[in-house]
Amino acid sequence: MAQVEATTERIIAADAETVFDALADYENTRGRLLPAQFSEYEVREGGDGEGTLVHWRLQATSKRVRDCLLEVTEPTDGELVEKDRNSSMVTTWVVTPAGEGRCKAVVTTVWNGAGGIGGFFERTFAPKGLARIYDLVLANLAAETERGAAS
Repeated sequence: MAQVEATTERIIAADAETVFDALADYENTRGRLLPAQFSEYEVREGGDGEGTLVHWRLQATSKRVRDCLLEVTEPTDGELVEKDRNSSMVTTWVVTPAGEGRCKAVVTTVWNGAGGIGGFFERTFAPKGLARIYDLVLANLAAETERGAAS
């Protein structure tokens, strides 16, 4: 089994604290940021960063649906880690300042991929597909936080 990784990033015209707070707000904001590939969103414990337990279903392709139950930690300032209890998948969000009133948000997801020919296709295509999905989340995050920064 080889580790598979998908990464995407975006510069957002809002300060890092505002963007991080929106990401970490599972109770009110995070559900609004998720595109159509996510369903059955439910906060089961907590709701604000560290200590949150959140559930969703992620439909990466028409045949590939992943039931996710994520434990959220904040190992360092500006870092949010979501570990899936149902798989080896770990998603890390890092928000850092990128000049006045701007920040960079980076999301990286890693998991243990399949072996053999299926694993080859997973390593080849899954990172691009997942990066596209998380690019939509980052676009929604930008729209949510830039709107607030402009007011």
